[in-house]
Amino acid sequence: MRVPKLVGLMAMDARERARAHGVLLAAPDRPEFHLTVVDYVVRQYPPPGVEIPRGAFVTVWFDFGDGEGGGGAGVREPRLPKPPRGGLERELDRPRDAFEVIG
Repeated sequence: MRVPKLVGLMAMDARERARAHGVLLAAPDRPEFHLTVVDYVVRQYPPPGVEIPRGAFVTVWFDFGDGEGGGGAGVREPRLPKPPRGGLERELDRPRDAFEVIG
């Protein structure tokens, strides 16, 4: 039997897919995994497609480990105080008149 792909599924869907494929799930970052519903699987071991015996455990994680993914994208609030204006603009020459005669 091959390990099903569980990454990207909600906890309840991951449990159903695992059950349908005859494997058991372990979640070290969720002590009450059986109650977890809407958290998404971000990692699994063994990876999908690996051959394992029926009834074997597949470990899933719902949080990224240190230095993994996460991205940090989300709601951003303005930083106060605001950074000074200008940045690279300060290093550029002033634009010249587009119609200036070059001689």
